[in-house]
Amino acid sequence: MESVKLVSRNWGKPDSHTLRVYRANGGYKALEKALGMTPAQIVDEMTKSNLRGRGGAGFNTGMKWTFVSREKATPKYIVVNGDEGEPGTFKDRYVLSEDPHMMIEGCLVGAYALGAPAVYVYCRGEFVHQMERLQAAIDECRANGLLGKNILGRAGFDVEMYVQPGAGAYICGEESALLESLEGRKGWPRLRPPFPANAGLWGKPTAVNNVETMAHVPHVIEMGAEAYAKLGCPKNGGTRLFSVSGHVRNPGVHELPMGSTFRQVIDACGGIREGHRLKAIIPGGSSCAVMTADDVDVATDYDTLRAKGSMAGSGGMIVLDETVNMALALHNVVKFYAHESCGQCTPCREGTGWMNRVLARVAAGEGVESDVDLVYQIAKQGELRTICALFDGCAMPVRSYIDKFRDDFLALVKRSESKAA
Repeated sequence: MESVKLVSRNWGKPDSHTLRVYRANGGYKALEKALGMTPAQIVDEMTKSNLRGRGGAGFNTGMKWTFVSREKATPKYIVVNGDEGEPGTFKDRYVLSEDPHMMIEGCLVGAYALGAPAVYVYCRGEFVHQMERLQAAIDECRANGLLGKNILGRAGFDVEMYVQPGAGAYICGEESALLESLEGRKGWPRLRPPFPANAGLWGKPTAVNNVETMAHVPHVIEMGAEAYAKLGCPKNGGTRLFSVSGHVRNPGVHELPMGSTFRQVIDACGGIREGHRLKAIIPGGSSCAVMTADDVDVATDYDTLRAKGSMAGSGGMIVLDETVNMALALHNVVKFYAHESCGQCTPCREGTGWMNRVLARVAAGEGVESDVDLVYQIAKQGELRTICALFDGCAMPVRSYIDKFRDDFLALVKRSESKAA
């Protein structure tokens, strides 16, 4: 399947990050079209487009905007999640550095639809280059009547946009922890309900959307919801950016229609590296249940992967060949979550660290078979017992790696037993 370029259509063009180039390629025409629609019509188009959040949860964007629009409290806010801390995911930073105006245009359409006077873009603290590009684009917009008062001559359409750097905490990719951080507090997840759509930033109705999600908004308006939805598959409209790494010939960011199979994504990357065979696929970032080579023709949309016991996540696909021992790969994953647990919930604070210590023993060739079962049980007992999904994002890979690649764990255990003998 060939790539369909919407979000990435300007990438690689000289000065693609500038207002001049963006406008020369049709930029801000979608905003002009949106200003000829009612806010309710825009929200309805977003719902019909089947655009789902590209940050991981896959919630219908139009439905989220509907919840915000129904709230009577004002002001309403739009918060863009640019934290992108999921291991294996690196597409949002390309949007911010290669074509920030596309995301800004999507934000302005959303601000008009929801009556939001301000947009806050929360970026991972390490994204220095991306934040510089984004701030330069914001300054261009302000200087050219695309931000501030009476945007594009529309009286009363007043919007400001602000860039807020985070501190590099994985937990701040979770929307409520992001809001806590944005308000100046420790980035700990909030108890829900209320949800951000009801009481988000400073207690006001807030639409929290991912960077890539907002970059799709102009295309929904430009093409129309029906045409956009047809690019994808049922209930999963449009295209998505896949961040592909691992053992493929051409790793990088590739844009394909929603519903493309793993094989089609891998083919877009030039296939598996020469002389090797596919062993495993991490479909949407490290927190997803792993897939085997037998799943290569499974579609990558949210609903199909959920039915398969995994997730489409944030599109961070990691392709692994037969040279990888999956027990060692899992230890690498769990070590990350043990480090990034915020510590608010005991099952997560203690459980991730415990699993990391046991897996470290197995990886070092000092484990026994009961260690494998112990890690599995820790993961199982801690699931769905925490405020946010960080522990679940650790437990899901633990259980799937052991279920599908137990022999890799036993190979390390047997090595340990042979040393002891």
